[in-house]
Amino acid sequence: MIIEMHRDKRAVLAPVFSKMEHAMIQACLQGHMGHAWADDAQNPTCGKIMVGDIAFLAGRPINPAARELVLVVPSRYRSGEMYLVPETPEWDHLIENLFKGRCYRFQRYAFHHEADGFDREKLAGLMASLPEGYAIEPIDARWYGEIIKHAWSRDLCSQFASSEDYAKRGLGFCVIHNGQVVAGASSYALYDDGIEIQIDTREDHQRKGLAAACAAALILECLKRGLFPHWDAANMASVKLAEKLGYRLKGPYDTWGIRMEPSEGAAP
Repeated sequence: MIIEMHRDKRAVLAPVFSKMEHAMIQACLQGHMGHAWADDAQNPTCGKIMVGDIAFLAGRPINPAARELVLVVPSRYRSGEMYLVPETPEWDHLIENLFKGRCYRFQRYAFHHEADGFDREKLAGLMASLPEGYAIEPIDARWYGEIIKHAWSRDLCSQFASSEDYAKRGLGFCVIHNGQVVAGASSYALYDDGIEIQIDTREDHQRKGLAAACAAALILECLKRGLFPHWDAANMASVKLAEKLGYRLKGPYDTWGIRMEPSEGAAP
């Protein structure tokens, strides 16, 4: 049996996840966002942390509760896919058996946590390099409403309950063209000392430097506020953009993609 951990009880899971470094783990452990489950409320030996569609598995996969942890998702989870990041390869066999025929493994890319590695002058230059007819604006209530309406941009603000919640806790910038949002950089998640960055560009406006420009604006604002702008890449295009912005690649890590079935989405 597993237990869902209330946001003010999640700190007990910190030792279980001590070998995994990720902003979204901190966002959940600190009670800002997401869901957490464990095999025991006081002395957990394994656990799962989930923010949005990405989940992290840590601890002992030989524990009988490990199977439940791999399968559990929030009751309102409706995404067509889930992504699992296991602490060790020992989790892989369990994942493959439970999601046989609808799972695949790929690599994501982590970057060093180096706030002093950014060239502010270069970032300002990237902000100023927008093509004519494009402008960067902070994501406010108006742009939040536009962003959340469209599938391509929704993840920029999807982890916030409302425009009021985003205004209170979120941080982001969008690129406007002819009165429409065409790109954005925003806080997908937040933790005490930083944010996890989400970048999206509408397909018909890609390859114009829009992602770099609004990402630069967000990074500069984070540095101004004393927040670290955490970056995690799903592909090599994201790696190249991150390096252009001043991040230094740490290396790849294994991730599992899971194609969800309609019946899934029932947490205890």
